[in-house]
Order: sequence, then structure tokens, then C-alpha cells
Amino acid sequence: MSKELIDVLDENGIKTGDILPRDEIHKRGLWHRSIVVAIINDKNEILLQQRSNNKEKNAGMWDISVAGHISTGQDALSAAAREINEEVSVSLGYNVDIKSFRYMFSYRTQAKYGDDFIENQFYDFFILRKENLSTEDIKMQESEVQAIKFVSVNELMELCDKKIIVERKPVYDELINYLHKY
Repeated sequence: MSKELIDVLDENGIKTGDILPRDEIHKRGLWHRSIVVAIINDKNEILLQQRSNNKEKNAGMWDISVAGHISTGQDALSAAAREINEEVSVSLGYNVDIKSFRYMFSYRTQAKYGDDFIENQFYDFFILRKENLSTEDIKMQESEVQAIKFVSVNELMELCDKKIIVERKPVYDELINYLHKY
């Protein structure tokens, strides 16, 4: 399997021109960009995934619908569509309708998960609304995801309070505000 190549960024999110494998970027703590997507059904429920116990960080924890790195040569929307297809196989059809994705905001995080795993990351957060979507429609990538469920905004807030969901406070705050409007 080929290694995922990622553009290295500076601390302002500007590409440096360097391209490195994902594991090297984390090992060296270099800035890079990822996407986060909240998939919401027509009942205003958010799809959550439980990360595989084999993941190098946040193993076994609940997380937002989809998150992943933007590979070299990709834009955020194509990375979002790829990650959705890989992790939870929600069919977007042959043409991803850009209008289906709502860009919310970008933010950056810094965390150290071990001597060989430093995360300096910019995230682009999107919401994707899908009607008539249930867990039966979703095929999980078992190497990435061990369970999925839809939760209400109140259940999301409870998971955050109990700290059994991956830390993404800016995303959850925005998502809660967004869902309270609908």
C-alpha cells in the first residue's frame, strides 16, 4: 500500500512546497491540513463513528462523522468526499453536488500524542445534509471504524460533557448552534 502524501504548511496554513508521507509529517510535528465533516440526516441527527481500537490516536472513542487528511493535489471538498466514501461509504453518487456541502469554518490545533506523533493541523469543517439516511445505508470501513450511530444534539452535548468523544470543541460548538436553528 502506498503512503499517503501530504502538503507541508507553515504556521499560517500556506503550502511550503514540501510534500511528505503522513507518518513523517506527524513524527516531525509539521503543519498540514485535514477535513472534518458532520453528516446530518433529515431528523437533524448527527452521524458519529466509533474509531477502531487499532487507531494510533483516540482509539475506541466516538468521533464526528468523518475526519481525514487532505492529500497532495486535493482540495478540501474532494478530500471530504474521499474520506466519506472510505470511512462510512455514504454514497454521494457520481457527482458530488458542491451545494450539499456547507463550509462552516477553519481552525487549527496542536497536540502531542507521543514522541513520534505530534499534531499541528489545520481543519476545514463542513456539514453535509443527507435525507433518508439511516445506519442501514452505511457500510463502515472496519480498519477505521468499529461502530456508527446517529445522535441528537442533546446526545452530542452529553458525549462532550462525559468526554467520551474526540476533542473537537470548535466543531461541536458550531454544530450545536447550527442544529438549534433547524
